[in-house]
Amino acid sequence: MRSIQNKEFIMANPHFQNLILWAGNTVASKSKKDLPMFQPYPSDQTYYGYFNDFMTYNSGDWTVTTTEAGTGSATEAIGSVAGGALVLTNAAGDNDLDFLQLKGESFKLSTSKRAFFSARFKVSDVDQSDFVIGLGITDTTPLDTTDGVFFISADGDAGLDFLIEKDNTNTSTEDVATMVDDTFITVSWFIDPDASKIFYAVNNAEPVGVVNTNLPDDEELTVSFGIQNGEAAAKVMTIDYVTVLVER
Repeated sequence: MRSIQNKEFIMANPHFQNLILWAGNTVASKSKKDLPMFQPYPSDQTYYGYFNDFMTYNSGDWTVTTTEAGTGSATEAIGSVAGGALVLTNAAGDNDLDFLQLKGESFKLSTSKRAFFSARFKVSDVDQSDFVIGLGITDTTPLDTTDGVFFISADGDAGLDFLIEKDNTNTSTEDVATMVDDTFITVSWFIDPDASKIFYAVNNAEPVGVVNTNLPDDEELTVSFGIQNGEAAAKVMTIDYVTVLVER
């Protein structure tokens, strides 16, 4: 992770620009000039952030949790994709899994501070996989974590849910999107203190506001994602990019 000024971060990361534009277009209490992209940029570091386009992969940066009941081993590798992508491939046993969490819980959320998350990813078999992507505490069971803000889907269901969870109590919005096998989807969320809501968006569509009950504001969080097989066949999750920005 690197800590950077908001102008440098946003101008260097086109993935993030739409998310900030959405906030300005959607939240009635806020105009574009109130958002980081349109502010006069201060000399101090107003935001800290993390961005990874996965042109390279350093295993030492990640806490990797795997289950390998079947033959073979899970792998993490850079795919041959324009712009870069990280490809997680499970072993072939039922419930085999591969989860990655960025080392160091470096993000602290608050109802009084703006925060943004966006990622683009795909899954090879959405009906026969469990998968998650977002921010969470470091946990050996990311699919059943106690604290985080993330998108998640369960085996047997192509629907993608959005969860805000604190101390094992969550606010869940079900079926915010219907996943399609081997098809990229972009998911985003941001905290708007003025509206007292967290907004989520899928594929650059109009964001939807959720009252930020159960925001995990008492834990430090980290980037988390991964996939678990829903049958005895290897499943694949491909992450194009992940980006996070949090107000200091």
